[in-house]
Amino acid sequence: MTVRTRLLDPAVGQAMSTLSATAKKGLGDPALAELVVIRASQLNHCAFCLDMHLALARKHGVREEQLGLLAAWEEAGDIFDERERAALALTEAATLLRDGFVPDEVYDRAAAHFDAPRLAHLIGLIVAINSWNRMMVSRRIPPGGHTP
Repeated sequence: MTVRTRLLDPAVGQAMSTLSATAKKGLGDPALAELVVIRASQLNHCAFCLDMHLALARKHGVREEQLGLLAAWEEAGDIFDERERAALALTEAATLLRDGFVPDEVYDRAAAHFDAPRLAHLIGLIVAINSWNRMMVSRRIPPGGHTP
């Protein structure tokens, strides 16, 4: 296997950490924030981020039932409420960009559950975790080595 760098420029890491922290704080719901970042990390196959954010989710009181069914949230019945479902749908649409954009119906669904500032922070959080996922996956950073 090709040897890949583990180096992350400190200024880049700090900028990304600031974006993540600001978006999470502005969303105002640490448990929901962790569900969002875990779902994006599942879609992006980022073991490092999954390991870290599963620990953080538990720390913020996310139920094991939700963590276990997150990959199948659409079929999980009432395990996720409508607000969580709207955030997860937006997460998937913005992460995968199947049509090259987020469909209006997905955006509108999220906008029905989040006021403009919280919606902006939710989108910022989705962008941040996708950036982190790509940073870790491209360098194949293994799980562990983080402090939740």
